[in-house]
Amino acid sequence: MRHSAIALILLAIPSVAAVRSFIPEDYYSIQTPEDPQISSDSRLVAYTLRSIDARQNRTPTDIWIVPTDGSREASQFTTVDSSRFPRWSPDSRTLAYIAVRRDPQTGATTRPQVFALSMNGGEARRLTDFKNGVTAFAWSPDGAHLVCVTKTGESDHLVPGKEHSDVRNYLNANYKLDGEGFFDDRRSHLWIVDVKGGSAKQITFGSERDDSEPAWSPDGKQILYLSSRTDGSPGIDMDLCSIAAGGGASATLSRLHVDLRSPRWSPDGTKIAYIASENETAIPKIWTSAPDGRDLKLASATLTFATKVDWAENGAGLYLTAGVRGEQSVFHLDSRSGALSPLTERVDAHLFAVHEPSATLICVAADERHPGDLFAINLQTQAKRQLTHLNRALLDQVTLPELQPFAYKGVDGWDMQGFLAKPQGWKEGTAYPMILMIHGGPNGMWGFQWNHQLAALTGHGWAVLMTNPRGSSGYGESFQRGVNKEWGGKAYEDIMLGVDAALAKFPWIDRNRLGVFGVSYGGFMTNWIVGHTDRFKAAATLAGISDFISVEGIRDGFYGHSRDFGGDLFENFDLYWKYSPVRYASRIKTPTLVVHGESDQRVPLSQGEEFFRALRHFHVPSELVIFPREGHGVRTEPKHIVELMKWQIYWFDRYLLGRTDGVRPNAERNDPPK
Repeated sequence: MRHSAIALILLAIPSVAAVRSFIPEDYYSIQTPEDPQISSDSRLVAYTLRSIDARQNRTPTDIWIVPTDGSREASQFTTVDSSRFPRWSPDSRTLAYIAVRRDPQTGATTRPQVFALSMNGGEARRLTDFKNGVTAFAWSPDGAHLVCVTKTGESDHLVPGKEHSDVRNYLNANYKLDGEGFFDDRRSHLWIVDVKGGSAKQITFGSERDDSEPAWSPDGKQILYLSSRTDGSPGIDMDLCSIAAGGGASATLSRLHVDLRSPRWSPDGTKIAYIASENETAIPKIWTSAPDGRDLKLASATLTFATKVDWAENGAGLYLTAGVRGEQSVFHLDSRSGALSPLTERVDAHLFAVHEPSATLICVAADERHPGDLFAINLQTQAKRQLTHLNRALLDQVTLPELQPFAYKGVDGWDMQGFLAKPQGWKEGTAYPMILMIHGGPNGMWGFQWNHQLAALTGHGWAVLMTNPRGSSGYGESFQRGVNKEWGGKAYEDIMLGVDAALAKFPWIDRNRLGVFGVSYGGFMTNWIVGHTDRFKAAATLAGISDFISVEGIRDGFYGHSRDFGGDLFENFDLYWKYSPVRYASRIKTPTLVVHGESDQRVPLSQGEEFFRALRHFHVPSELVIFPREGHGVRTEPKHIVELMKWQIYWFDRYLLGRTDGVRPNAERNDPPK
């Protein structure tokens, strides 16, 4: 089968001329597709559509279906309050999914359960009844059973009506996780459910284990799954396991224990493939082995930062997604020759599904001007077809930024990549302010992906610069580990050399009106930048570490920076303090907006408070903005996401444009559009 890169032209040209710039409130109208699944007869694709309910301040999901040949528009399959995770029965006659039901009288919601709906119509049938709901499931090859992931624990057996202590007691140090808060005693395990009778049997156990990503063997006798310890640091102590579908002793198949994901059986059941890192510092790679874990092989030595894998050509090849130089592409890997061929280019295509008999690949593709759509690719002819046209009404109205990539040299002559977006309404001969945006990670990567903050900032009249300094993913393992024993240092210099390169290449940028903004690692780097240069007239930092000394023992990934600093806090105290931005607070002159989620467990709120108070101590113009109920970053409640963009605009308006009469966003009415 011949493979070559396919340029996906997203949504082509709007049917009418766009008339305005993107504004923060436009976020409410965005829809994004997720989790495409091809029916076994290859005729249909089911997918999850995520929309935004601004009035209820939530992001509901529904299941939609579209023909793979594009013969008709997509149609809505579910209309319940929240449906996701569509999975076809092996005969394609039934589509099962996870749904939450809401009582129309009380408004109370049920735990998420698996439902099944016949393609011939009728009412959905509930297949599971787990007390704590279902987070994932998979059909057995014969369609008679499901393997489900649900949480269980001792507290499930408390006697109703009897008074119980609400005091939490922990025996290990891993007792909280960002987005989930403090752990209870429940752990995720696998259960086998009889589809017709409804009986359920638990097959994996462990009070300090969470099991996930189950995958049936082609003969239905074994189940692959991932098992992670909950008494160690997240992502480090994981196992790839196998267990008989009827239960019994499980077997550990992999000697790799870091960042395991995406376990897959080959179609003939003779091999397995999965993604794992060799250690805490290595990038995720694809591995194959025999079903018992022996004959372990690295699928590709050149691949960078793999995220998903599936089998091709009945086990002779692999399809996968990986980040490479600003692109998240779908690749084909020939297992015999090792040849790696991109199937997409200049897009963010991190979700895909494959139907080998019909040579059909479905992917979700997005770029900086399109939030995402489903595409079908014929793997034999290379023909492509756009199956959905989401967000068409919005995209016909607004003008969105286009990224211009450019190359420059970083420290020590390293090759770097940057991306520049012009402000909307750009006119030659006019000078424009520029905002430097810094990605998280440090193993993140900027590129051709949808970014509502980019759209809002360029829409407001600012140029936006994004660089991928050392530490970024997508440029090889040595590049990614270039931040070893320094999180400021050369990565900071790479970024600043990117600013210099942008100013030289785009002389219309006003070098006297520069701003900087970052989230997570980008927030840390923003804190670091304002302590090491006065070039920026305004800064906004979100969820950034300010003090490595005070954060290491209170974050969910406690002592998790050992790989970055050559040991833990107690071994290299001076190095941790050297790269703590708060150490340099007395140098800071840049007006800085400090933003934090109140429920952040990855970089707790105290980090933002500590930095803000240091800024005020040294009389730096600064404000602290705390978003309630938000974890790491502000990405949960739609109204908060919109208000965050407004806070950025307010701050940069004030200190880049001198608009001192601006109204703080929390003083405005934030009614969603009608």
